[in-house]
Amino acid sequence: MIGVIARTSERAAVEEFFELFKTPWEFYRLGRQYDIIIAAGVDVPEVQTKLLLIYSSRTEATDKRFGVVGGPCVRQISMDYRGTALPLYGDALTFDDASRGVACVKADSATVGLEIRLPEVTVLRFGYDLFHEVQLLLSGAQPVEYAHVPTLDCHIEMLRSWILTAGINLLEIPPSPAGYSFIVCLTHDIDFIGIRQHKFDHSMWGFVYRSTVGATLNFLTRRISFTRLLQIWRAVISLPLVYLGWANDFWSPFEWYLRLENRLPATYFLIPFKGRPGKNVRTKDASKRATAYDITDISEWTTTLSKQGCEISVHGIDSWHDVEAGREELARIAKVTRKSEIGIRMHWLLHDRNTFRVLEQAGYAYDSTLGYNETIGYRNATTQAFRPDGAQTLLELPLHIQDGALFYPQRLNLSEPEAWKRCAELIHNAQKVGGVLTILWHDRSHGPERFWGDFYAKLLGELRTLDGWFGTAAEAVGWFQKRRQVRFEQTELEDGSSQLQLLYDGEEILPPLKIRVYSRTGSERNVVDFCWKSQVSSEKDPLLQQSLRFFAKFSEPQVQDGTRQTKRQPASAAK
Repeated sequence: MIGVIARTSERAAVEEFFELFKTPWEFYRLGRQYDIIIAAGVDVPEVQTKLLLIYSSRTEATDKRFGVVGGPCVRQISMDYRGTALPLYGDALTFDDASRGVACVKADSATVGLEIRLPEVTVLRFGYDLFHEVQLLLSGAQPVEYAHVPTLDCHIEMLRSWILTAGINLLEIPPSPAGYSFIVCLTHDIDFIGIRQHKFDHSMWGFVYRSTVGATLNFLTRRISFTRLLQIWRAVISLPLVYLGWANDFWSPFEWYLRLENRLPATYFLIPFKGRPGKNVRTKDASKRATAYDITDISEWTTTLSKQGCEISVHGIDSWHDVEAGREELARIAKVTRKSEIGIRMHWLLHDRNTFRVLEQAGYAYDSTLGYNETIGYRNATTQAFRPDGAQTLLELPLHIQDGALFYPQRLNLSEPEAWKRCAELIHNAQKVGGVLTILWHDRSHGPERFWGDFYAKLLGELRTLDGWFGTAAEAVGWFQKRRQVRFEQTELEDGSSQLQLLYDGEEILPPLKIRVYSRTGSERNVVDFCWKSQVSSEKDPLLQQSLRFFAKFSEPQVQDGTRQTKRQPASAAK
């Protein structure tokens, strides 16, 4: 069990951190025995523990006791974490070479982490405020230059590594279902349902210009092939036939996505009201935000999508700043879908600091707005669904990969090989740390003049070969919600020992959770995964109780309604 001592102002950040790092913990209680104590930004009382982690960007009274000598305080530096530059967004205290212990974390050649091994305890002193960093990451946005780093997940990985290196057993519920290493969420923002709705407007003229002048320039600069140039020109020439209904509408998205994804679940964010650009849109192109369709124009497709196992959610216009508008937009989609639990992603990804409170009051089940328009990566530094600042129950499904960010000339403007390299890095991170990889491919991206469909097909093909679980946005968020509902409780027994229990009051969890146990026998580190989908609350589940006893004693359990996987690795592997 981890005991946490933190500032009152950071208690919410502590609670959210341990929803992401799902392991037994509680706020420190005097008189309780803890294997691990984390103190963040506060003086540490006299405690008895095996591992003491102190996070603070200022000199603490405890430092003198442990022989720590503070140096200069710096701001916005990057730690060197296993070859990755891990940014710190708050203040950081560096440590003088005269300090006791050895440097365990460096940042721009300065020491910001010390390991002090004493006979009775191992002390790790870090010169930054962990939970203040968590607070900043979940309430703000990482700068574009660090978008590729899942910074918050790396903080979790670091803490896990310190615990295991200290030889302490650890029980965790990882952020991926049993049998899978991560979750894949395919999403489509539908801003256009075809070019037939756009006659002599800015969308049509923009298409004509990009397909003639723009495509020719792209060919001359070798960004597209001559074959692709001919395909684009052919589409422009066919435009009159499309308007007359004599040729297929090459911007129509639904049939193409359903055929390519082939019954994989996907989430379609649909516009509730056409012709509405929305209010409080402070850009020069605000009037262009209005769409030429809404959900009532595509009733046959909404029926088809639902039958194919896809989800229909709100592509919000004014929900991000107006509760009543949010309720109106939700009701419009709910009337068509006949469902009450509906999520949202804002058109143009608009949001402000009050958005999540507004969306929660409007009645949305989840949001999936927080991503970058200008790049791909981790806006809030995590692969996991999390509770955004201002919300009490609403969860945020982070957006990671967007087609426009990859290929738009005003954005990254990458070639396909360059884009693949960027996406492969995010896929690798998802396999490594778990969580969800959320992908957005827009309605007309598969057709002319973009022709980004081949890249999406390649991306989808790669993901199919990996051990990811494909779910709609609602399914992915629902899985994370169930994981968050699981609670750890440690009770004292009459003989003076303690017993750890898992409490859960919800429905059956599918796909099941993993209960992961780390332990050490001699020089080997052991990792055991249990598959658990229990519906019980305080009643004793046989598999659960055996896994908890295993956590305490590392004895071989008899698995009854789940599976077990055991891995053995050298104890130094996680260092």
